[in-house]
Amino acid sequence: MNKFLISFLALPLIAACTPTVKVEAPDKPIEINMNVNIEHHVKVEIDRDVQTAMKNNKDIF
Repeated sequence: MNKFLISFLALPLIAACTPTVKVEAPDKPIEINMNVNIEHHVKVEIDRDVQTAMKNNKDIF
């Protein structure tokens, strides 16, 4: 009888300690800001021999 009384009194304490997980939708919509600035610099170096060949033969390109 004593074990039954202890388990009966401990039941509300154990039930009060159970974790609760709530999943709710946000009030405002999710906003993703995609302001992306992409810059690139291309550096081309031409050998002097190629430069002189281009100057002498303008019909190459």
